[in-house]
Amino acid sequence: MSGESDLRRLLSGMRPELNEGRYVFCTLPTSTRAPEGLTPVATVLEPEGLTLVLRQEDADAAGLAYDWTAGWITLRIHSALDAVGLTGAFAAELAAHGLSCNVIAGHHHDHLFVAADRAAEAVSVLEELATRSARW
Repeated sequence: MSGESDLRRLLSGMRPELNEGRYVFCTLPTSTRAPEGLTPVATVLEPEGLTLVLRQEDADAAGLAYDWTAGWITLRIHSALDAVGLTGAFAAELAAHGLSCNVIAGHHHDHLFVAADRAAEAVSVLEELATRSARW
């Protein structure tokens, strides 16, 4: 099944859901693999190292350093990988409320990482955007 690409449908149907827990971004040297027993939400290999997005308690247990704690929001609409405008629209809306956002796209959904202490607020902002978009 292919994803949705119509921007109005994407925004009005995004159904942001706050996942349980707190998440962190940790970096390991490029030649290093993730420690045994860890299940990252996402990994990104960059020249500077391997980034792991993990539950905060898993990073703490493994002794991994991090400098930011996030809440993880999943947009529950199946967005097409080539859809245009979704990231820009929700990022602009969050920015207008002083909320930073780190985005990771999976094959089916977009995943937003926002400051943990403002995650519930970010969900509310996104829900309001969805409501407004449904009235277009």
